[in-house]
Amino acid sequence: MDRFAFIIHPIDPQKDVGRKYPLLGRLPPPVIHYFCRFFPPVRLSRITGIRSLETGKEIEGWLLACPLTPRRMQSVPVQVAYHKVIQTGRLAERLGAQLLGLGAYTSVVGDAGITISRHLTIPVTTGNSYTIAVAVEALLTAARRMDLDPARCVAAVVGAYGSIGRACSRLLTRYVSDLVLVGRKPDRLREVQDQIEAAGGRAVATTDLAAVRQADMVLAVTTSFTPIIEPEHLKPGAVVCDVARPRNVSRRVAAERNDVLVIEGGVVNLPGEVDFGFDFGLPPGQAYGCMAETAALTLEGRFESYSLGREISLARVDEIARLAARHGVRLAGFRSFGRALTDEEIEQIKKNAYAAHSRQG
Repeated sequence: MDRFAFIIHPIDPQKDVGRKYPLLGRLPPPVIHYFCRFFPPVRLSRITGIRSLETGKEIEGWLLACPLTPRRMQSVPVQVAYHKVIQTGRLAERLGAQLLGLGAYTSVVGDAGITISRHLTIPVTTGNSYTIAVAVEALLTAARRMDLDPARCVAAVVGAYGSIGRACSRLLTRYVSDLVLVGRKPDRLREVQDQIEAAGGRAVATTDLAAVRQADMVLAVTTSFTPIIEPEHLKPGAVVCDVARPRNVSRRVAAERNDVLVIEGGVVNLPGEVDFGFDFGLPPGQAYGCMAETAALTLEGRFESYSLGREISLARVDEIARLAARHGVRLAGFRSFGRALTDEEIEQIKKNAYAAHSRQG
């Protein structure tokens, strides 16, 4: 049986550490941030039951934990972060994994997987190609649920010059009329703008987050430690797909804006009777796109470093989307701030958006 391993790490220090070690999860977050540097990699669970709908092939895997929190991963020297992730990768090798997937910040630290792959004997993927495909699919699907026609919409990408943001921006030009590219570095934004315009798309670049209010559709993909999108940044009826972990969208949006639809990006259903053996925050059988890429490649028997580095090819995004669909990976139902949204809730948001538009005249 073919096998993969996937690395996760604590995003919310107390909540995520407490899933495995309830007593440690009671420590104050600053204490967890400090001591996580000294914890060893952890084998969390064995994953079973992933089965291709096309071929019937079944695979298994392991969930592994790199102990560093995002804040710690960004504050220590990059070589220290590399060392921790490589240690976790070597645990995957000892378990017999044939492919290693990097989750959350382990996929963006340093050179986005390149150095890590050079220190391991098994191939490594960040999963970013399928994350991009699923994020854009989720945004388009949610927009249509809100009666928006993407071809007539303005879309904003917050974090547009990052690895995922750049590719998402280029992919979105296939579907929307105009793009607003938002980020902190004007020169990097202009590079993305030039790429889009060279391909025949229309885009404006800005460092002003207030420009997001022009957008009907918003994709949030920054690596910020704290939420940056607040209620005042969103127009009535906007659809927001938050791909970032930690989240880019403030919980104030859920509390104060009942006229916008905020969904978590990149969540899919894996095929088969899937048992992760560990609660990492999603319903049974569901995974983020980065893990799904690792599983889909394993189902296909393609043990290669598929997504590495900061330049993601749209050809690879298209390919992994086709490959995953062939094996039965499907977009999951919408989730918002950690819970599933019902059809009735989405319809109510739509009604609230119509009412807000009417009040504005």
